[in-house]
Amino acid sequence: MEKYLYIALFAPLVSSLFSALFTATPKKLFTGIVASLLIFTSFIASTILLVHILKGGEPIHVTMMTWMATGDLYIPFGFVVDQISVTMMMVVTLVSTVVHVYSIGYMDHDKGFNRFFSWLSAFVFSMMILVMSDNYAGLFIGWEGVGLCSWGLIGFWFHKESATWAANEAFIMNRIADLGMLIGLFLIYWNTGTLQYDGAFTAFHELPAATLTWIGIFLFIGAMGKSAQFPLHTWLADAMEGPTPVSALIHAATMVTAGVYLVIRSHELYSLIPHVGLFIASLGTFVAIFAASMALVNRDMKRIIAYSTLSQLGYMFAAAGLGAYWVALFHLMAHAGFKALLFLGAGNVMHAMHDELDPFKMGGLKKVMKWTWIMMVIGSLALAGVIPFAGFFSKDTILEAAYSGNHMVIYGVLLFTAGLTAFYSFRLVALIFHGEERYKLFGIHPHEAYRFMLWAMSPLLLIAIGAGVLQTPFFDMVEEALNAHEYHIAHGTALIMLVGTQMFVGLAILYAYKKYANSRVTVPDGTSKMENSFMYKLLINQYYIPYAYEEYFVKPYRELSEVFWTKVDLKIVDATVDGIAAIIYGTGEKTRKMQSGNLSTMLTWMVAGLIGLLLLAVVFGLAARYSDEILVFLSALGV
Repeated sequence: MEKYLYIALFAPLVSSLFSALFTATPKKLFTGIVASLLIFTSFIASTILLVHILKGGEPIHVTMMTWMATGDLYIPFGFVVDQISVTMMMVVTLVSTVVHVYSIGYMDHDKGFNRFFSWLSAFVFSMMILVMSDNYAGLFIGWEGVGLCSWGLIGFWFHKESATWAANEAFIMNRIADLGMLIGLFLIYWNTGTLQYDGAFTAFHELPAATLTWIGIFLFIGAMGKSAQFPLHTWLADAMEGPTPVSALIHAATMVTAGVYLVIRSHELYSLIPHVGLFIASLGTFVAIFAASMALVNRDMKRIIAYSTLSQLGYMFAAAGLGAYWVALFHLMAHAGFKALLFLGAGNVMHAMHDELDPFKMGGLKKVMKWTWIMMVIGSLALAGVIPFAGFFSKDTILEAAYSGNHMVIYGVLLFTAGLTAFYSFRLVALIFHGEERYKLFGIHPHEAYRFMLWAMSPLLLIAIGAGVLQTPFFDMVEEALNAHEYHIAHGTALIMLVGTQMFVGLAILYAYKKYANSRVTVPDGTSKMENSFMYKLLINQYYIPYAYEEYFVKPYRELSEVFWTKVDLKIVDATVDGIAAIIYGTGEKTRKMQSGNLSTMLTWMVAGLIGLLLLAVVFGLAARYSDEILVFLSALGV
């Protein structure tokens, strides 16, 4: 099985390097095909490893080589395939394969076609390192790798100032969080003497609660940045400036789930500090409703789906914080499928609408984009948690976890958020695919996506429809690794909860259709009563948090930097350096006459030099001869 581990890990690297060979050349179709086949090879290898684990096989540990060995510090390039990592491997490689194939059509006319596939495959390789490493140091290598690749992909269209700004924002905000994670890793090594998962998890049981608390807090700070949790959340929506396949892969299925994976992988730690877990669950619950509320009024198709991702990440952290790590991992897996499906469906709509993102300028696209409509409806049903689609099984279990633990506030907020999710999801579907064909007002002639792009999306469609049947086998697989179990709620109570939740979600969907799926919907112009209301302005401006960051952090930092530049750098540092250079240059100018080449002048300088040397010899000779007298004289002077 070891060879399949290497294939799964390194096939994406080969894909990236192969595509990089052609980045300076015009688009080559075979670049996308070969890159996609190599990612598919990684998926096949991951599937073989999954079957091995499902059959009860032992986890596979591989140590390739020693990375660091100095004193007591030993960090190998080691990898592990167990119940947790193989789940993430399947998610990463399956969604990546779909996105690679889809991108062949989506990026068809882009000049950076080959460069795009190189970055995309490099991202997959970094993510595989992150989830397959058997130690925190290796995880951090992959962690930083996906950060770098996301910067390259978000800012892929670097000629757009908004894209480069969004890429820098994501990169810098993640670096802030990564400082916290580095402190956490330092604390782990300082107190346990190792960064290997097995050794650290064993040592955690011997550490005082205060030490474990600080380790858990600092690791979670890193998770907050990567998974865009409040207050480090603003980069996720802005990252929609990148190509849509990037959003489907990085900002729905892989990179943003890395923070959740870190908490799940560190479950041995967080199980010992339930008070930190409760904070994580509370923050996740807040983020779930916080992001959902902003999606209610937004007029950017991709940002609405991005806020949905942020909200669902809140659900995952809520489950993990409550100790239901297996539920969080299952929701991560199911969400990756239906959310990537929604993003790629949005990509189809963008191509059809000449990159238009405002759903109010669409309408009636069901007639010309039937298959995209079907896929986005099913993806939205899964996202809303409607029976029998994937989201129902994962989200309902999260609600059960909150209810069983008697966390009624968390339960109530997550339940209400489920209704908001259903509303904004079908608000988007209704505005895009139903009602009057408003796009005709803007001279747009939409069309369906390439057939092979639709076929590429079909595995995600199957996940959205049928992932629920995998729940029991999945829980059985991770039972030992994550202490998975079923929540026992009285049958009558469980039935009331189920019916109530489905009715609430159903009513939200019906209200969304009633309000937006009709011919009376017009393109908002900023004059309606709703658009002038305080709540609408609050939500459309993201609670003014980006404005606050700009006013109270970015601008003061920029002004302070300008002061240091003009007052310190130019007038002190540069002036000092330039002054020294001017003195040396002036001295050189004045002594240049010594090398004039004139024999008479040079003889004069030679004689002057000889006289100078003789004078120095006389002075030093006299000083040596009368040294005692000189010392007595200096003493008398008090020197």
